[in-house]
Amino acid sequence: MTNPFLSPSTLPYSLPPFASITDDDYGPAFDAGFAEQLAEVEAIATDPAEPTFENTVAALERSGAILTRVQHVFFNKTSSDSTEATDALELELAPRLAAHADAIRLDPRLFARLRSVHERRDALDLTAEQRYLVERLVAEATRSGAALADDDKVRLRDLNGRLSTLSTRFEKNLLADTNDLAVVVDDVAELDGLDAGAIAAAAEAARERGLEGRYVITLVLFSGHPYLASLTDEGLRDRIMQASLSRGRRGGDHDNRELVLEIARLRAERAELLGFASHAAYVTAGETAGTPGAVADLLGRLAPPAARNARAEQAELERVAGRTIRASDWAFYTERVRAEEHDVDTAAMRPYFEAERVLQDGVFFAAGLLYGLRFAERADLTGYHPDARVFEVTDADGGDVGLYVLDLYTRDSKRGGAWMNPLVSQSSLTGLPTVVVNNLNVPKPPADQPTLLTLDEVTTFFHEFGHALHGLVARVTYPSFSGTNVFRDFVEFPSQVNEMWMLWPEVLANYAVHHETGDRLPQRLVDALLASQGFNQGFETSEYLAAALLDQAWHALSSAEAAAVTDVEAFEQEALAAVGLDLASVPTRYSSTYFAHTFSGGYDAGYYSYIWSEVLDADTVEWFEQNGGLTRDNGDRFRARLLGVGGAKDPLEAYRDFRGRDARVEPLLARRGLA
Repeated sequence: MTNPFLSPSTLPYSLPPFASITDDDYGPAFDAGFAEQLAEVEAIATDPAEPTFENTVAALERSGAILTRVQHVFFNKTSSDSTEATDALELELAPRLAAHADAIRLDPRLFARLRSVHERRDALDLTAEQRYLVERLVAEATRSGAALADDDKVRLRDLNGRLSTLSTRFEKNLLADTNDLAVVVDDVAELDGLDAGAIAAAAEAARERGLEGRYVITLVLFSGHPYLASLTDEGLRDRIMQASLSRGRRGGDHDNRELVLEIARLRAERAELLGFASHAAYVTAGETAGTPGAVADLLGRLAPPAARNARAEQAELERVAGRTIRASDWAFYTERVRAEEHDVDTAAMRPYFEAERVLQDGVFFAAGLLYGLRFAERADLTGYHPDARVFEVTDADGGDVGLYVLDLYTRDSKRGGAWMNPLVSQSSLTGLPTVVVNNLNVPKPPADQPTLLTLDEVTTFFHEFGHALHGLVARVTYPSFSGTNVFRDFVEFPSQVNEMWMLWPEVLANYAVHHETGDRLPQRLVDALLASQGFNQGFETSEYLAAALLDQAWHALSSAEAAAVTDVEAFEQEALAAVGLDLASVPTRYSSTYFAHTFSGGYDAGYYSYIWSEVLDADTVEWFEQNGGLTRDNGDRFRARLLGVGGAKDPLEAYRDFRGRDARVEPLLARRGLA
């Protein structure tokens, strides 16, 4: 049979033909993709004609069609439904992909042609998007080593290949250790505090592992677990927390500590080779932040009041507990204090958050009101897994927008966390539409029971759908700017804004309905929830900032400093103590050995992006509230001036176009109780 990646898909919206794809197709498709793109780049680099935008820049943007198709599908597969075969292939491909990228990025002939177009850009008849593309390509090539001497390029290639392999191993180790550390419960009495749906999901997880009659609590990506807020059994809470915190640092085949040390050392060495003082300096030079100093200024302003607030919150929790609390106790007693002070029981809200209603009458409903989007499930289109559902997205006038794929449930073959990926990236140059996927990790109940979400899972749903909207509605000419291809410290901004609609009265009233009685979430609970939005912000800000500052600490090291670090735990303790966030009861949201964002997930020296983007988010929420809220006029403005431009414009310029000014930090400080 013909390899399905070697020609464009004939399915609607170029949806990959998942029913025809096997694990055996990926390797040959990558081989063909590498060869095709290298031949295309060779033709560009050796073109005897004077470099022009069309024969150099546009030609480069058109290159690599096979490789693009297989990469989108393969890396979604390895993240959401990996197999032994795809795991092995990913490890094999990691250095090859790095070498392939370097072969293009470091080609002196191609770089000379790009620079020629760049130097003559004022004299060429370029559109604003074309000019910005030329400037971005040259800036990124220069920052990535295209101007280095040949000997330095050899070392750079070695470093890039080794780092890609280490990051892939880190991710595979983490998934394996996370699965291995899932907490097995023998007696249902230990699950006291969980509702029937959560207990059924734990029983189903055990059944899938061949542990009939028992219960399995699978771990989530961050430190701790959502069930810690409800479980009354202190011993079980402690088992879950200890399992979570021990990932990647237990010795054995899945220990990530040596990988962390080597990744930090090699990144520091590479940064210095490229002319930067540290990896953090290298990364931020290509983001809106510009320098590590700008990041440090923001995080340093937030850390002291966050730690102060967390300590005050701990004192209140200990008053209720009547004893010193541990990290595993925090969520449990937080809910007790929330109930006492604000009359809010978040666990009691789960029956009102049935997943299908949240999706149809919440997530989709808000997108319809704001942007005029319509969603229709396409049962005739096959996803990559039986749980992956495909929806066609159209505009209010019936015009095509793209396909949205939802993969809601956790499984052992899926990495932790929640994310959005493109499966097909829109570009008018290539003629491709857009297909995006959201992956979440909600425990799956038995087939005859409803999927009830926690408040945090509802928030995550709206957040990740914000990324999906960005990917769906962006309309650009060139693939480099497609969808969420924006600066990393800007990419979280649209998704954070989308969270606001979760509790918007018109939206909440439409989806928060009891799955059995049909009653709406009582207004008393809604009012109490809104009144308590600033509650526990000391903890939430501190755990996040601890992770962001830990990420910066690893990547602020010079190569000599990185070489001197030999103990991961000691380094963590020193880094957190230096900023006053070494709180035993408030563990960092991600510790180094399971910090996938920074050691395998593309947020290296960039985990600050969430709070950096939240400055824009909080300022934007203020704008919506001041301008009528959830209206099509507001949605159309946000879509046209921010979401719709993808990466085709400087993001802060796009923000100023939307807001009329730069963002102010005060709304963020007020939101998090740090003013």
